[in-house]
Amino acid sequence: MLQWKALTVDFHQWQARNPELISTNPDVLLELGKKELQKVKNDLEMVLLTVQSKNKQLEEDLKREQQWYEEQKQMLETLNKMEEEVNTQAEHPSTKSMKFRELNELKNKVLKLKTFKKELVTALGEFLDEHFPLPERRENIKKQNSSAEPVAELITLQEILEMLINTLMATPHEPYITINESFWPPYIELLLRYGMALRHPEDPMRMRLQAFHK
Repeated sequence: MLQWKALTVDFHQWQARNPELISTNPDVLLELGKKELQKVKNDLEMVLLTVQSKNKQLEEDLKREQQWYEEQKQMLETLNKMEEEVNTQAEHPSTKSMKFRELNELKNKVLKLKTFKKELVTALGEFLDEHFPLPERRENIKKQNSSAEPVAELITLQEILEMLINTLMATPHEPYITINESFWPPYIELLLRYGMALRHPEDPMRMRLQAFHK
């Protein structure tokens, strides 16, 4: 609305003005015309770049939404299949006991996997703490600059990896996390250099876990 009002004021001002003759020299008029055309060309190129950037962002958003849609579609198909199996079991009680045993076996496997995951995470944490520890806090930093603001509490490399993994699993269509003051820069450089993480193409303060496919 403000832009429309400003354009309206300009329109009225231009209507009230009388055209002034700049020059009658053809060479002068030609040079002025070239400059005006160059200005218009530059403005149009800026508009084109803006539109292309916006289109690229829209394409990326559409791709993520399509991926999210496919994931939801697969989940719905899985739930429908499970519902059909439950209905089949209700119609054939003889197979119910067998399905119950299979369900118990599946639960046991899940418990074993959870236990193994916990042990793996613990071992990973011990390895990272030993080989990639956080920098030690130096008391002399505070002495050198007592008026400095308190430094943000740094998080471990294991915590960063867990954040990346959890975000990827929870929101695969938007797997990026935001880098803040609690992220130690050498950790970020390590993950990026060895291909374990990728920066957002348009926002260097966001990154995601690199997905590896067989």
